[in-house]
Amino acid sequence: MNRSKRSWLLERDGTIPLYRQIEQQLRQRISNGEWPVGTRLPSQRKLAEQLGVNRSTITQALDELASWGMVEGNKGGGTRVVNNTWNRLAAATIDWDSYVESGAHQPNLPAIRQINEAEYDPSIIRTGTGEPGPDLLPTERVRRILADTSDEPFLGYEEPKGSLRLREQIVQYAAQQGISCSPESILIVSGALQALQLIAVGLLQRPSCIVAETPSYIQSVRVFQSAGIGVHAVQMDEHGIQINHLQQQIAEHHPGLLYTIPTFHNPTGTILSSERRAELLELSSSLSLPLIEDDVYRELWLDEEPPPPLKSQDRQGNILYLGSLSKMMSPGIRVGWIIAPVPVIDRLADIKMQTDYGSSGLSQYVAARWLADGHQEQHQIWVRQQLRTRRARLLAALDQYFGDIAQWNVPAGGFYIWLRLPTNVNVHRLFTLALREQILIHPGYMYDRQASHHIRLSYSYADMKQLEQSIYRLRQLVKQCMNT
Repeated sequence: MNRSKRSWLLERDGTIPLYRQIEQQLRQRISNGEWPVGTRLPSQRKLAEQLGVNRSTITQALDELASWGMVEGNKGGGTRVVNNTWNRLAAATIDWDSYVESGAHQPNLPAIRQINEAEYDPSIIRTGTGEPGPDLLPTERVRRILADTSDEPFLGYEEPKGSLRLREQIVQYAAQQGISCSPESILIVSGALQALQLIAVGLLQRPSCIVAETPSYIQSVRVFQSAGIGVHAVQMDEHGIQINHLQQQIAEHHPGLLYTIPTFHNPTGTILSSERRAELLELSSSLSLPLIEDDVYRELWLDEEPPPPLKSQDRQGNILYLGSLSKMMSPGIRVGWIIAPVPVIDRLADIKMQTDYGSSGLSQYVAARWLADGHQEQHQIWVRQQLRTRRARLLAALDQYFGDIAQWNVPAGGFYIWLRLPTNVNVHRLFTLALREQILIHPGYMYDRQASHHIRLSYSYADMKQLEQSIYRLRQLVKQCMNT
């Protein structure tokens, strides 16, 4: 059941009419300050969906509140709370909407907010989720780590750069990828997203800008924009970022750094070719342009091992390297790392201590044991086998149901297939129609405003039978969108 539904307690077989129960619960939320004066209520359509009732029932409940002078409807502006009592206008109250709207951090796109909410509804089929499904998580191995009483976990605060034990394990793990580093040049973070936040506020001046591939994960989060940093797009093709266009953007905008996902790119699945890796490294060196190499998908190769990380060829300290356990071991453990020059790590560690006083010590203990005991190597072999099977089944379903109306490339690793739909398909409408049928897609415009005819599919999370059924139903919805 959807979490939002659980917060509304309706007796559908009771003696009190549903509209009256809803009116009472709405009134309670207003009276107790959960929805202060000035708050815009959810739309009637959304409330009806959340509660599983007809829209007319919601209208009747709101009309009751309006008759008491508690809410007021504005044409085109929804319904707002105007009073928090039955018999008097509210005294001086805080306009929380103004506070919310004036906050420095930019809100997510509406589609992303809908996705974030819908992903916690177990009845939803998540066709685009970028994380391992529950059946791919090493629950039993982690349970054994926590049950091992021979090695007690540390439950206090860790040092600013993170657990030394974990950083020593990451030194060995990175060496397997050809990256030479020391514990002093590693910062433990709560996932790669926090790494980007620390970099945005800790290393870049305002106003300034960065450049990034398009489409890209960085376009779906507002980390840099909320820190006052502009983001300029660099075009990609089947070989990765286009170096010529990158040079043009650098000459025009003078960015502070480049953000790139060179290996199993999100959302396209592209691998930056060896030739372009060499060109990119040369460009970074000649222009003293720092690079953020987001390499969280590296271990998810399915056909052959990808080229070495850019960081493995970095002899000048130009590259800030991001790694994570989220895509292979556990997204919930929230353990990632930055490998960078020591002055950079010192600066970011100081900011992180100001922000959260360090990542979870328990999570770092589990991660250190996971790496030290060799679980990562064993688990990734098994996960690759599972993902190969899942990829094959999704590709077969696409061949069957989308072969005549869409285009896609076969990814050599990672989680994603970047599906291009006909130009007369409104992906926003497709998103809405699919969600009504409990199918959650990731529209391409979240990753690139120009990718209005793409969706990101993932074979990593959803149950495969449900995913195959969803592909069949999505074809019908796509056809529906094409015919209107």
